[in-house]
Amino acid sequence: MTFSEAFADLKETKHFKGQSESSTTTTVKSSSSNSIIVNTKQKGNPILKHIRNVSWEYGDIVADYVMGKTTCALYLSIRYHNLKPDYIHDRLKQLGHSYELRILLVQVDVKDPHHAVKDLTKIAIRSDCTLILAWTPEEVGRYLETYKSYENKPADILKEKVQSDFMSRATDCLTTVKKVNKTDVVTLLSSFQSIEGIIKASKEELSLCPGFGPQKAYRLQSLFDESFIRSKHSKKNEPQPSTSKQ
Repeated sequence: MTFSEAFADLKETKHFKGQSESSTTTTVKSSSSNSIIVNTKQKGNPILKHIRNVSWEYGDIVADYVMGKTTCALYLSIRYHNLKPDYIHDRLKQLGHSYELRILLVQVDVKDPHHAVKDLTKIAIRSDCTLILAWTPEEVGRYLETYKSYENKPADILKEKVQSDFMSRATDCLTTVKKVNKTDVVTLLSSFQSIEGIIKASKEELSLCPGFGPQKAYRLQSLFDESFIRSKHSKKNEPQPSTSKQ
């Protein structure tokens, strides 16, 4: 006699407690927590072939893609938008404000997308959505994967990490000047020994450094000469836009 045969009559007694609907729902949610949930209407979309780095599964959702508890996306191609301009309005109404981050993921698949992009930008602003443009199905898939991958990551993980040593910090500072690169920073420090020496150097001395010229030297020294706080006097001396009619 098998186990199931031996306890078959147990289901008919008051002592048997089957799996409740709530526990079933919890199981489904937990199994979906690591996956992108895809609307069944997206079946056949070539985007799905390019979602490879995270798992995905179909689900009964209003959005086209759900990448987390607070993040979802509606997908739209510009070609389809030009054919049915009311489509996205209806989808946004159905979606409402169910998610904190609502992404309007638009694939550019026409030669002249400017008018449509302008229209979709207005729609995104009015609907409090984030508009993202992509040019290929593969690029769309990368965006979906990235949002899912960073779902539980802290915000500071996106910040650039700068080493604490002097050379790294000096490079991070000086390369904010246009046209100044890492090689230029090494040249400057070799020539003037310190940041203080670079600041005190004249434009002529800076322009004599290898890889420098009058224009780059001027940009660098202008940065050092610029005041951190703009005075009221300097604002008054700024040229005012002309009000004369042409």
